[in-house]
Amino acid sequence: MKFTDGNWLIRDGYTLSTAVQAYDFMEQNHTLTASASTTPLRGRGDMINTTLLTVHFHSPLPGVIGVKLVHFAGTVDHGPNFELAKGGDHAVITENDEYAELKSGNLSVRINKGAQWSVDFYRGTQRLTGSAFKSMAHVTEAGGNTFMREELDLSVGELVYGLGERFTSFIKNGQVVDIWNKDGGTSSEQSYKNIPFYVTNKGYGVLVNDPGGVSFEVASEKVKKVQFSVPGESIEYFVIDGPEPKDVLDKYTALTGKPALPPAWSFGLWLTTSFTTDYDEATVNSFVDGMAERDLPLHVFHFDCFWMREFHWTDFKWDERVFPDPVGMLKRLKEKGLKICVWINPYIGQRSRLFEEGKQNGYLVKKPNGDVWQWNLWQPGMALVDFTNPEACEWYAGYLRELVDMGVDSFKTDFGERIPTDVVYHDGSDPVKMHNYYTYLYNKVVFEVLEEKLGKNEAALFARSATVGGQKFPVHWGGDCYADYESMAESLRGGLSLGLSGFGFWSHDIGGFENTAPVHVFKRWLAFGLMSSHSRLHGSSSYRVPWAYDDEAVDVTRFFTKLKCSLMPYLFDTAVYATEKGVPTMRAMFLEFPNDPATETLDRQYMLGDSLLVAPVFSETGEVTYFMPEGTWTHLLTGKTVEGGKWQKETYDFFGLPLFVRQNSILAKGANNSRPDYDFADGVELGLYQLQEGVTVTRTVRNMKGETELTVTAVRQGSKVTLGAQGAGKAFKVSLHGMGEVASVQGGELTNEGTVSVTSFSGKTELQISLK
Repeated sequence: MKFTDGNWLIRDGYTLSTAVQAYDFMEQNHTLTASASTTPLRGRGDMINTTLLTVHFHSPLPGVIGVKLVHFAGTVDHGPNFELAKGGDHAVITENDEYAELKSGNLSVRINKGAQWSVDFYRGTQRLTGSAFKSMAHVTEAGGNTFMREELDLSVGELVYGLGERFTSFIKNGQVVDIWNKDGGTSSEQSYKNIPFYVTNKGYGVLVNDPGGVSFEVASEKVKKVQFSVPGESIEYFVIDGPEPKDVLDKYTALTGKPALPPAWSFGLWLTTSFTTDYDEATVNSFVDGMAERDLPLHVFHFDCFWMREFHWTDFKWDERVFPDPVGMLKRLKEKGLKICVWINPYIGQRSRLFEEGKQNGYLVKKPNGDVWQWNLWQPGMALVDFTNPEACEWYAGYLRELVDMGVDSFKTDFGERIPTDVVYHDGSDPVKMHNYYTYLYNKVVFEVLEEKLGKNEAALFARSATVGGQKFPVHWGGDCYADYESMAESLRGGLSLGLSGFGFWSHDIGGFENTAPVHVFKRWLAFGLMSSHSRLHGSSSYRVPWAYDDEAVDVTRFFTKLKCSLMPYLFDTAVYATEKGVPTMRAMFLEFPNDPATETLDRQYMLGDSLLVAPVFSETGEVTYFMPEGTWTHLLTGKTVEGGKWQKETYDFFGLPLFVRQNSILAKGANNSRPDYDFADGVELGLYQLQEGVTVTRTVRNMKGETELTVTAVRQGSKVTLGAQGAGKAFKVSLHGMGEVASVQGGELTNEGTVSVTSFSGKTELQISLK
C-alpha cells in the first residue's frame, strides 16, 4: 500500500506520524521498550499535543528479534493470532550513551539515542538491515482508517524471495504483494498461499506477525526499502538471522512450526478421477487396472468432487447412484495395494445433510444479524463451517472419522480462500484477520483426524490454501494451472517461493489442470512432476491416464515413476531433514549455493535435496538451458560428467532431462522400483560421486518411520577410500562414480558389475577400497 508520492511528498488523503527521535527506554521481563517521538523534542513545549510511538523489542528464540510498534495500546485484540514459539530469558539488554541494544544469539538490534531515530540490526559487527529516520509510522487516512507502517533497508544487490506461493517473478524486488488468499489460479498475481515472510540473499528473513491483509512494497514504492503495512494501531515483525538462508528457514520454522513428515506411500504416484469427468467404480477400475496392465506403478487413487452428489457438497456421503457399495469398493481398491484420497472442502451447500445440522447447532459462520452467511458461488446456498467453534470442529471431524474407518487414507482439502469478511465468528475473531487464517484452522482439523486415526507420520493432506504455520500439515499443491509450458514454469516459481516460506513438501497437477495438454507438454511435465516432492496426475474436464495421450507417454510415466521409487532412500532422508530443519525437499538453487551469485536468479531449475540438480524441459524440441554451479557433476541416467561454473545448453528426448549428481555426494538408491514404501536399507546401493581428496561425506538411510537404519561415512585419501557403516546390519552395495576403477577391497566383496557388496554386518563395519 503506497502512502508517499515520490521521495518527498505524502499522497493526498494520508497523514503520517513518523518516528524521528527516541525519548526514553525501559527494560522489563527481557523486553526493551523505547518511546519514539514523532516530532523533535527541543523543549517542554514540544511535549504537548504530540504523538509517542511505543516500540517493544523482544526475542522468542535465539537469533530471532521481535519488534512491536504501537500507537494506541487500548485496541482490543480479538484474534486470531499465529501459533508462535514463546519467548525465553536468553536476550541480553545493554545501554550506553549512544544506543540501547538487545542481543539474541548472534543477532542484535541497536536503537539510536541521538537526535535522529534509527533502528539497526546486526549480525556480529555486520549490519543486516534497519529502520531509518521516519520509517516507522502511524498513518491516518482521510476517511478515518488507520495503518501502521514499517520500512526496512535493502542494500546494494540484495534480493528478496518468498512471501508464499507466488507465480509472479521469482525475485520479488519491484513487486507489490498483498497478503490476501484468493482463488486466482497460477497465472495471476494472486495466491492461494500468502505468507507474510520473506528471506533475502543477505542471509536473514522477516516475518510480519499479522494474519490479516499485510501489504508489501518490495523495492516498489521506495527502491531501497521493503515496506510493509497493516490496518490498525499496531504492527509486529520478527527479524530472523541466518547466517545462511537454510539457517533462516530453520529458525523461522522453529518459530512457526516444523513440517510434519508425510508417510512414505505419499511420495508415490497419485492418479485422480479428474474434476468434472464422468466416473463410477467401473471407470475407476479401468484406470487402476490399466495402470497395472501397463506396468505403471500406482500408489494413491483420488476421488475428486463428484464422489458426492451434485449440489450436496460438502456432505461426506458417497453418491449412491454411482457408488452403491463404497465400503466394498474401497476394500477392493485397497486389496490392489492402493491408498485412497477423497476431495473435501469447508463449504456446506444448502442441500447438504450437514446444512440443517450446522444451522441448528450454531456450527456455521453467521452474519452480524445472526443469520447463516450464504451465497451461490460454488454451491447453491453455500455456508461456511465455523472452525473457531470447538463443537463445530468436532462435528466436522466426526464425519471425517467415518470416512477413515471406511478406508479413506487422505483428504484433498480444497478451497479455503473465499472467506467473507462481513461475518461474525463464534469466538469473536476479527473477520478480516480470519480471511487468511481460516485455512489454518480448516487444515488443522483434518490433519489431526488423520493423525488420530492413522498415527503420527501417517497423515497426508493434499491442501491448496495456507497461511503461516500451514507447513505443519503437508502436502500442498499448486492449484489450477493451464496445460502449457508457461504454466509449468510458473508452477515451479510458485513451488520454489513456497519452499522459501517454510513449506517442506509441494506438488502440482502433472500435465496441467485446465485444458488438455499437447502430448509433448504432458511428457515433459511427467519428468518434472515425478522429480518433485509429490506427484499427482490430475485434470479438470479430461482424464489424465497416460494412454489417453499416446504409447510413449505410457513409457515415460513408467520410466520416471520407477526412477522416483528407486530414489526413495535418498528422498525420504531429505524429507526427514525438511521436518528437522525446515529446508524444503525442492530447493531454489541459491538456497543450496548461497555463495554463488550466479544462482540467485535461477527459477527454472532446482535442487531435489542436497545432491540432485533438476532442470525441467520447457520446450517441445527438448532444448533446455541451465546453469551448473562449480564442481564436477555426473548425469544420473547417462553417467556423463560435466564441469560446472557455466551455463549448459542441451537437447533431451522425453526420457531425459538435466538430472545431475553433485560431486562429493552419496546417493542412496533402493532395491525396489515398483513402490515408494519398502525397506529402504535392505539392499540399498550407495553411489559415491566424484569424492574429492580429504573430503568426508555422510548419508543416512531411514526406515518408513523416519528412524535411522544405516549411516555411512566416506573419506578419500589419495587412491584409498575408507567407508564406515553403522546400522541394522542389512545388506548394501557401494558404487563409485568418476573415481576410477576399483583395484581391491577389504571388508567387502567386489562384484562383477564393479560394485562393492556387503551382505551383512553386526552393527558396524568398515570398508577399505583401493583405486587403480
